[in-house]
Parts: sequence; structure tokens; C-alpha cells
Amino acid sequence: MSEETVVDLDVNSAIAAVEKVAEGFAAGLHARFSALSELPNEWANLLNSISAASTSRLHLFAAVLTVVVLTAGTLLVLERQSKIRNAARGVLRRIVMDAAAAGVALAVGLIAARLLEPSGLPLRTLRLWAVVTVIVYGVLWLTRFILMATRRPEVRHRSFHMLALSRDLSIAVSWAIVGIALVATLQIWSAGPGLRDLTRTVLMAVPIYLLLAGVVWRHRRTMASAVAGPPPRSHWRNKLARRWPAIIIAFLVVTFISSQAALTLGTPLPGSAVMVTVLMLLLTPHLDAMIANWAKRKLEADHISVPAAAARQTARFAILIGTVAMVSTLWATPLAMGLGFQLRSVTREAFEITVIALLAAFLWNVIGTVTSRALQGVHPALAPDNDALDAPRSRLGTIVPLISGVGKSSILALALLSVLISFGVNVWPLITGLSVFGLAIGFGSQTLVKDVVSGLFFLIDDAFRFGEYIETSGAKGTVEKISIRSVSLRNSRGSIATVPYGQIGKIQNFSRDWAIEKLTFRVAFDTDVDLVRKLFKKIGQDIAANPELAPDLIEPFKSKGIGDVEDGTLIIKASFTARPGKQSMIRRTVLMAVQSAFRENGIKAVSKPMTANAEPEAAG
Repeated sequence: MSEETVVDLDVNSAIAAVEKVAEGFAAGLHARFSALSELPNEWANLLNSISAASTSRLHLFAAVLTVVVLTAGTLLVLERQSKIRNAARGVLRRIVMDAAAAGVALAVGLIAARLLEPSGLPLRTLRLWAVVTVIVYGVLWLTRFILMATRRPEVRHRSFHMLALSRDLSIAVSWAIVGIALVATLQIWSAGPGLRDLTRTVLMAVPIYLLLAGVVWRHRRTMASAVAGPPPRSHWRNKLARRWPAIIIAFLVVTFISSQAALTLGTPLPGSAVMVTVLMLLLTPHLDAMIANWAKRKLEADHISVPAAAARQTARFAILIGTVAMVSTLWATPLAMGLGFQLRSVTREAFEITVIALLAAFLWNVIGTVTSRALQGVHPALAPDNDALDAPRSRLGTIVPLISGVGKSSILALALLSVLISFGVNVWPLITGLSVFGLAIGFGSQTLVKDVVSGLFFLIDDAFRFGEYIETSGAKGTVEKISIRSVSLRNSRGSIATVPYGQIGKIQNFSRDWAIEKLTFRVAFDTDVDLVRKLFKKIGQDIAANPELAPDLIEPFKSKGIGDVEDGTLIIKASFTARPGKQSMIRRTVLMAVQSAFRENGIKAVSKPMTANAEPEAAG
């Protein structure tokens, strides 16, 4: 079979699948409108079913209301008592007590349901509403807990914007859950499809989505602030925060269309699954902030193992994966069913991808945790003062980030290959192609290979580190970035020079161990040299006693005696030893002290005579 024939078959199959979906959608839409015309008959049949169960509409409504009031009242009373008794207790104890209160209230509701209706469909209905009442309480409690968990306990009662968001969101969520329970009640009584469709769409879906969109728009600044998080904030996070309310509203519109399309195709999505997905997306920024605060606690403590710390950090990614999985399921399920795909295979592949993503995130965080602990105490970013931020790093602080970057890149590559394998893609041709391509690059780009190999040996020799001031054959400056093939140097004027390792040549490192600063002073020939020596000694002692300069001083400033006699001028030399990169401040202090001492003791400095081949030099 020729290639053109195969392409034609694929196109025809795709067109046939689209036509099948269109025909199914049209048939489903016609069935929905036809069912609406049967509403009077379905309503009459529902009333007959209620009468056949030896009850009436008013009696059933009063029984449902009684069960709901008893269950909710028990919950409120027990919650109030728990809040009073456990106000000073921990969060976990309060959660346990609230869960126990929900259990007791559910038991009260079920007992009341059994007393009001001993058996049959009325009992099932009352039990449903008892359970729904507890679920409403649990969802509202969880929503408020997540929204307020990011606020400090002492300011939670003053977080008016967050309290208003919690209130408005609770109204929309309560309406949604009550609507889902109403549809379930109609199913218990075997109501017709038209009545269920009308309830699901007109009384539940449309008002709920309008309420949720209104909540998002009204509290858009509060939600954007939650997405942005605490400062400092990255540029992309600020952009996401500004667009987050629009993203949520667009998601609500797409969700409404998707759920209605699934209902038309005859594969309605469970209302509870849709509601949980929407609610989770709304609460994801707040839940992420809550878990981030929890993950940061005691991560550097010795008693917390690396896997435990990585698991805490992976919990944030798990929330993101869960949200994406729910959204994907919501959108992909009706499409997969409509196109004839097996839902079980789609679910299995989604589960495999989720496991791969979580495992990759866990390994990524393991490397990050090991890196941060290895650099603890030596990485300048961990230091509180600004001077330490510019200080040279240790050899460990230079090598470990590079190894961490390689490890994380390898994990990302393996994860992508694993995802392709889960989709049934043969990755061996891809791996072979990349190997051949890499080999071709190796032979065709000898300069690149030279740069990489030279950089490897420079790092092995510990020729330079982050934050050190070096000079190469082509540039000089502070090492600001070390990549796999080049080093970036920032000079004193702020410009950055990127030097490939193969072009570095000889390296002069001005930031290792110590630096000797030598000074030369030209004075009159009749100057008392012994007085100068004493003055220099006194200056050296004063600087050594200076708390700001002493930590950077290794050997004090002292005179080296007469170094030379030139044209009737004494050339007196002096020096001091300081930490590399810290000698400039000490040098300025020494020069100011020498100038003051010479002036007070009548010692005259002599300028260097002008010559044809020399520039004028300031004395001292």
C-alpha cells in the first residue's frame, strides 16, 4: 500500500469520526428538547410515585427539612462547644473534634430519618439529605480553612477581603451541593429525563456558574494577590496573578460548555466531580500557599531526612498535578467517549503520566534538598548580610550547583522519555538520532568540545569560583556565572564579558587566600626615619583595633624601611596583608591616616620629578 493511500485512509477515518460525533451531538440535542416537551407527564408520574410510597409532597418536604435542621443544628452546637473547649489546642486536635462532631450530627440525622420514615424511597431520600448536610458543612469548613490558613492567626479576624471571599464562595458552593442533591433525589424517585435535565441545567448549572463567575470578578484583586504570593515575586508570577481571574472565568465557561456537551452526547459528567474540580481550581493558589508554608517548616533540621523534606516540597507539585488531572478528566472524558475511545485506557495512561510526574518531582526535590544542605553554611545566598552575598564561594559552592543542574536535566529528560513510552511511542529511534546528532556535533564542532573539556579541567583544578575576581587573557572581572562552556565576568563598570573556556589561557586569581598591598611614600632626605616607623606602627595598631576593618586584616600595616634613595629623596615602603577583595577600604584608611600623621609631625612629602618618559605621580 502506497504512502498516499495510507494518508487518504487516515484523513477519511478522521472525517468519519468527526461526522459520528456531530451526528451523536445532533441526536442528543433533539432528544433533550423532546424530553422537555414531556415535562407535564413526568411531573405527574413523579407525584404518583410519591403517592404510591404512602406519603405526600408536603409530608416529604417537611421530613427532609426536619432532618436537615436536626443535622445542621447538631453540627452548629457541637462546633461551638468544640471551639470554646479547644480554642487553645492545636490545629490537628480541632480537626479531629470537628470530624467527630460531623459524625455525631450524621448519626443524629440518620436516626431522625429512620424515625420519620421507616423504609422505602422516603427513607433513602431522608438519608441522602442527612449526608448532604454533613457534606455541605465539611466542604464549607474546608474552604474557609484553606482560605484563612495563609493568614497569621492574630490577623485572621481582620482579613475582611478574605472573609468576604469565603462567604461568597460558600454561597455558591452550597447552592451547587444542594442542586446535586436535588438531582440525586429525582433519580431516587425515577423522575423522567426532561425533569432531571431541567433541574440540572436551569436550576443548578446556570445559576452556579453565574455565581462563581461573579465571585471571581468581585474578588479578583484578592485572588490575584493570593496567586502572586509574598515578595519577592518573579515576572512570570506577576503576569499569571494579573491574568488569573480571567483564566478562572474562561475555565468556568469552558467547563459549562464541556458539561453540557457531555450531557448532550449521552455521557453526563458527575456533578460532584465537576464541582470538586472547579472548587479545587479556585482554591489551588491558597492551598499552594498553605502547603508551601508547611513545607518550609524545619526543612533544614537535622532530624528531618532528605526524603521527608523532598516529600514535603513535592506536596505542592502534587496539588498542581491533581488539579491538572481533574481538569483533564473533565474535558477529555466526553471527548473520549464521543470519539469512541476506551475510557479505561485513557484513565490508565493519565494515571501513568501522573505517577511519572510525581516521581520526577520527588527526585527533583531530592536533588534540590541535598544541594541546599550541602551548601548550607558555605553558600553566600544563605548569609544575612549584603557583603556575604558578593563574597567568593567555596569550591563546593561552585561545583555542587553545576552537578545539581546536570542531575535535574537528566531527571527531566528521563521523565519526558517515560511519558512518550507510556503513550506507546518507540523512543529508541529518537535516542539513536540524538546520539548520532551529538556525535556529529562532536566531530563538527571541535571548538565547542575544546571549551567543554577545558572548562572541566579548570573546575577540577579549582582555578576560579563564583564571586572571585580573576583576569584572563581577554577579560577581567568578578565571576558571575559558570556554564558548561563559558564563564561570565562582570567588570568594575558593570559590563559582562562571556569568555569561552578554550580562550581563557592564563588565569590570574586575585581572590585567593590573601592579598599584600604595598605602599610607597616619598619624603625629604632629612626626615626622621625612626619617627616615620613609629607613626606607621601606631597607624597599624589603630587599624587593627578598628572593629570594621580588623576582620579583613591579616597582617597589620607597618614600615619596611628605606627602600631607595632617588634624587635626594627618601623612598619609604610599607605594606599590610588583608583578605582578598577587602584591601581597598583598608588602603584608603591607611592613606588618610598617613596624610594626617605627616601633617601633624611636619613631615613633607616630595613629588616625583617629571621626566620625558614618566607621568606625574602623587606623593603618598
